[in-house]
Amino acid sequence: MNAHTVRQRIPGPCGVLETALDVPEPGTALRGLALVCHPHPLHGGTMDNKVVQTLARAFVQLGWRCLRLNYRGVGESEGGWDEGRGETEDALHALRAYSTPGEALLLAGFSFGGFVAANLAQRLAQSGSPVARLVLVGPATQHFPVPVVAPDTIVVHGEADDVVPLQATLDWARPQHLPVVVIPGVGHFFHGQLPLLKSVVLRALQPSS
Repeated sequence: MNAHTVRQRIPGPCGVLETALDVPEPGTALRGLALVCHPHPLHGGTMDNKVVQTLARAFVQLGWRCLRLNYRGVGESEGGWDEGRGETEDALHALRAYSTPGEALLLAGFSFGGFVAANLAQRLAQSGSPVARLVLVGPATQHFPVPVVAPDTIVVHGEADDVVPLQATLDWARPQHLPVVVIPGVGHFFHGQLPLLKSVVLRALQPSS
């Protein structure tokens, strides 16, 4: 993401996992560890996706250490596509490798990564370790069974999304009475509107004064 990004290869569930960690500027009050999950690996999704990097920059600005990873079979990560199951295991493994006891956790995901992040949040909640917040951007609600999420989950979707129609996410959110932030005229990849996406996330997560 920048010259200070620390890229590492760590042992994973089915071989090496490629990871990247960004930290806030020295002197910044640390809030915890954020993990951002990337889009569908069979459609070019990687941890260096522009939306993923935009979310990471927002979290670092707010004081979160921010972790990204390439799922199995992506970049230098070993293994192969596992329809979301193995990818969720990869994310959980990376989170455990980088988190410290008692540290607050934030999960985020873009597109397919939203499915992974929501599943991981559900697993952590069921194990008695719920995350502090969950952020989903253009979650793949039409293509994958995204689970029910916490009521304070931040969901952002483009009005003109041609990959995951806005209606699919509204239909998923409606039974949960879950608000969805809709950015008018924006497509799935937020072309030309990444600064706006970042500002929306910053406002939503800004600590109360």
